[in-house]
Amino acid sequence: MSKTGFFTHTDCRQHEMGPGHPECPERLDAIEDRLIASGLNDVLARCDVPLASIDELQLAHGRMHVASLRGLGDALRDDQDAGGPRYAQIDPDTCMNVHSWNAILRGAGAALAATDAVMAGELENAFCAVRPPGHHACRDNAMGFCFINNVAMAAKYALERHGLQRVAIVDFDVHHGNGTEDIVAGDERILMASFYQHPFYPHGGSRSDADNLVNVPVPAYTRGNVVRELVADLWLPRLEAHRPEMIFISAGFDAHREDDLGQMGLVESDYAWITSQLKAVAARHAKGRIVSCLEGGYNLSALGRSVEAHVRVLADV
Repeated sequence: MSKTGFFTHTDCRQHEMGPGHPECPERLDAIEDRLIASGLNDVLARCDVPLASIDELQLAHGRMHVASLRGLGDALRDDQDAGGPRYAQIDPDTCMNVHSWNAILRGAGAALAATDAVMAGELENAFCAVRPPGHHACRDNAMGFCFINNVAMAAKYALERHGLQRVAIVDFDVHHGNGTEDIVAGDERILMASFYQHPFYPHGGSRSDADNLVNVPVPAYTRGNVVRELVADLWLPRLEAHRPEMIFISAGFDAHREDDLGQMGLVESDYAWITSQLKAVAARHAKGRIVSCLEGGYNLSALGRSVEAHVRVLADV
């Protein structure tokens, strides 16, 4: 079996938030097409994706938040049967359709299944091509295209269910992972490292000065050479000191220079370089264990190419 697993599910394509919305099902098609065209698809281990359980979602989220999402899913099914509304609006950018609850459970289930497989030694690392994304989902509310925080939940799962002592979450999306920060701030078992465009969505940037956070704001139009320097100077020393036994990646590719939802200047080689640095940390401290989950990335061509670069490094090909 390949040492790199690929987790995705058709349910994740059924969630959509209306015509023209950038967080669209075609994002997954762009990734699949690029992996096939590049030959990478042939070297990845395709893995089954279960539905996450309510108890698993509550590792990172409050009971009422999970119940609210489930209730919206049920109401949408009832409304559809009665010819009613197609969407339940959560904020101006975020809504659910009748298929969203299953997509949410598959996305979370992929992160957990990948964690199980990597912990069991069946895989060295894994990439989860799932949607909706997760890193804006706070403990008690959905926002910013996100409902359940897949990476924060998987990190908690590795600690609580697999007995790890220390893990790291690394987020290279152009937007600040405010939801992840909300869930993990102050939990010294979890080191969160990120960069993000600032000022930008979500407003305010990092809101916590907890010791376990290395969340670094950068201005618009920051290019890859600057990002590489901050990774080397700010992330890597903290990761080495933390000695994570597993690394989780919020893999957003909207800091790419071709992505109109951000104004940063990264290219494919920057994502490959960041991934190689994280692989080296994982090799030293975590037996190579990495689980990466898709976040942003809305220019379909740039997304496909960037995921290829990221996965190519994970798979050592």
